[in-house]
Amino acid sequence: MPKKALVTGATGFIGARLCRQLKKEYWDIRALALPDENCDTIEKDVSEIVFGDITRPETLSGIGDDADVVFHLAARVLDYGSKKQFYAPIFDGTRNMLDVCAGRSKRFLFVSSIAACGLGRHLKGFTEADIPLKSGIPYNDAKNDAEKMVRTFQNRFENGCTIIRPANVIGPRSAWVDELGRQFAKSVVPLIDGGRYSASLIYVDNLADGIIKAADADAAAGQTYHLRDDWDVTWKQYLTDLSALFGKKPMGSLPFRVAWPVAKTTEMLLTPLGIRPPVTRLAVAVMGRDNDVDTTRAKTELGWKTRISYPEAMEEISKWVKENLLN
Repeated sequence: MPKKALVTGATGFIGARLCRQLKKEYWDIRALALPDENCDTIEKDVSEIVFGDITRPETLSGIGDDADVVFHLAARVLDYGSKKQFYAPIFDGTRNMLDVCAGRSKRFLFVSSIAACGLGRHLKGFTEADIPLKSGIPYNDAKNDAEKMVRTFQNRFENGCTIIRPANVIGPRSAWVDELGRQFAKSVVPLIDGGRYSASLIYVDNLADGIIKAADADAAAGQTYHLRDDWDVTWKQYLTDLSALFGKKPMGSLPFRVAWPVAKTTEMLLTPLGIRPPVTRLAVAVMGRDNDVDTTRAKTELGWKTRISYPEAMEEISKWVKENLLN
């Protein structure tokens, strides 16, 4: 009998790929989508699509009933916005999902981010046992607080709660492909500190592998896992490879010590006006620090490893760009 999954954020970049992987492994998938969302990307991979809003608990009644695993991915994933815009879906939405699924689903798997560790400082070698810090970046802090809340529900699910912290996820539809690609197409993208730090990437299918392994493993109950591919790729290499698809290349370099206060100031001025800042602290923290978190626990406890190589990932990205962004 197939296992039953509930996937929130199912139509998103990671959620859609996760649904595809779950189908290959014969899961029965219920996907949650917003009432006005286009579900074409997941229709062939899921058993059922239900409509609701994680920020409105009255729309979620019974959604997690009999699910073996709730894969909670829904979140605001942009790199700019107000604290309220991030906390409503990431913190309040997670609390609503925990409340509606506790005692009705067997495991709650929360897809967080290495941002919860506290971006803006070097995270090389950071383990799941190390203490996360807030950074003042709304996305980071909302994920940090949501993780704390998930842990308080550990005993309210038969098979506990599990937290996954992906590194910087790339692949077709990723913000690190689509948004950066559009910026390359219309202007220039500078490096931060010469792009010398690791890009700390993970390909979306490799991430899906790790998420499913964590969902299946008894040892994953109550645990947190970092997932990052073992690629020796700097930001300079990745941005050079990506920009080449648009006939461009990275232009110039900003020192981290300059880019960070500039980003903070532009966010303070433009975010209240609903205008996207030209540079954000989240982007600077990701591209201007070494975020190679430690992945030993996922490898030893889950048997997870990188399946798709960097050249293979870039080949898939190249196809996507040519078919969708260069027309």
